[in-house]
Amino acid sequence: MLDHIGVQAADVAASSVFYLTTFAAIGLREAARFEQDGALVVGLSGPDGQPTFWLSPAHGTETRELHVAFRAPDRAAVDAVHAAAVAGGVEVLHTPREWPEYHPGYYGVFLRDPDGHNVEAVHHGP
Repeated sequence: MLDHIGVQAADVAASSVFYLTTFAAIGLREAARFEQDGALVVGLSGPDGQPTFWLSPAHGTETRELHVAFRAPDRAAVDAVHAAAVAGGVEVLHTPREWPEYHPGYYGVFLRDPDGHNVEAVHHGP
């Protein structure tokens, strides 16, 4: 359903490091980097190399929490995202667990990114 998503970041370079380090276990990588109007823009992709998650500079001062969930190939990858977050001093909103209220097999970890967004790694198991 979604083709891509853009997230405004106070510091695109720092947010890029956060996402690439924290979500490396699910194959998140940098696919594009360029300047637009003198500001850094970074496109991140999954293993397919197609940039679908874009970081760009914030416009204005209003901030609203965004929730983004990245699909993980298995529970071990969700656990690895959690381990990377803890190692990086990232705020963990919810440690990895099954969320049966969403559906049986929904296994996820919820984190806070540098701009205060609620980001998740999730595996949809049986």
